[in-house]
Amino acid sequence: MTAATTMTLTAPDDLATARRLGVSDAAMALARDADIVDLHVDTFIPPRLWGYDPLVRHGRGVLRGHFFGQLDLPRMEEGGLSGAMWSITTNPFRSASSRWRVFLRNLERFQALVARSEGRLRLCRNHTEYLAARAEGAHACLLAIQGGNCLVAAPEGPASIPGDLVTRVTLVHLTNSVYGTTSSPLALWRRGRGLSPEGKALVEQLDAQRIFVDLAHINPEGFRDAVAVHDPTLPLLATHTGVAGVRPHWRNLDDDQLRAIARTGGAVGVIFSAPFLTRRGGPRDAEMVVEHLAHIVDVAGEDTASLGSDYDGAITPPPDLRDGLAWPRLVQRMLDRGWSEARIRKILGGNALRALAALRP
Repeated sequence: MTAATTMTLTAPDDLATARRLGVSDAAMALARDADIVDLHVDTFIPPRLWGYDPLVRHGRGVLRGHFFGQLDLPRMEEGGLSGAMWSITTNPFRSASSRWRVFLRNLERFQALVARSEGRLRLCRNHTEYLAARAEGAHACLLAIQGGNCLVAAPEGPASIPGDLVTRVTLVHLTNSVYGTTSSPLALWRRGRGLSPEGKALVEQLDAQRIFVDLAHINPEGFRDAVAVHDPTLPLLATHTGVAGVRPHWRNLDDDQLRAIARTGGAVGVIFSAPFLTRRGGPRDAEMVVEHLAHIVDVAGEDTASLGSDYDGAITPPPDLRDGLAWPRLVQRMLDRGWSEARIRKILGGNALRALAALRP
């Protein structure tokens, strides 16, 4: 029997939530007690698109948990999500100067959202600030940029980011940029080419600013280029991905890539997007996420496996992970495999926080 199975629930609300989610008291208690850190949420996209308010509770609505509307602060709190890397996603079809101006405007909008939460959200730049937010019961927002091409026109590159507020930059997104080539089918004319000289310089600049280099979305050649130029003493991330060892897919990492991140003390977050995870004859529920986590553990060790849902990033999760109440269900699946409480805590948030403490204490 693991230590997790001896934990008990006392709060009536927690007991009711456990019953509603169909999880054991032990799973709910562990989800409540552990640090749960999601390496990638896109919940700032819906407010930008149509004024969605992430501070109030929403139902699944007409989309039924597909694409958008998967998270809001009340469901994060109920599900136990103590922190997340919130992405400000770059529109690649704007001009370089416009991308930088829009990023600055969105940074101000995000700060206004945090202020409006009246202490329930807290902007955190480092591990110490995360711990302070956690101690006060706030959800820790670790800001990120998805699509580093918003920095092309920044006067001093990543050093121009106000207040050192960004903790992570995803080098490329779904389209090619001046920095390098995407892994997506939209690579088109740059297929087979990796990071440009500007992309390699960006990796070095991010290292100098102690900003995580995120290798999600980049093609294999660009991945290798980034690893080669990156300071090996600093942790790398791949924040939201599947693994090719379970499901071969252009979006997923192979075993060599997993080991390369592990060698830096970094973390790999498993995405909740079912099309990237589902294998022929495999599970069609939350177990598909755990399969990918298990492969990371087998190949790169339990100190690497993490979670990066990509909620609100136009994904379709498995049916039992369609909103921010997902984490207790994942805990239950991991307990069902006989995984130790220590391993589960690492996957839920411990590995992400260890990497954060190493890069930004």
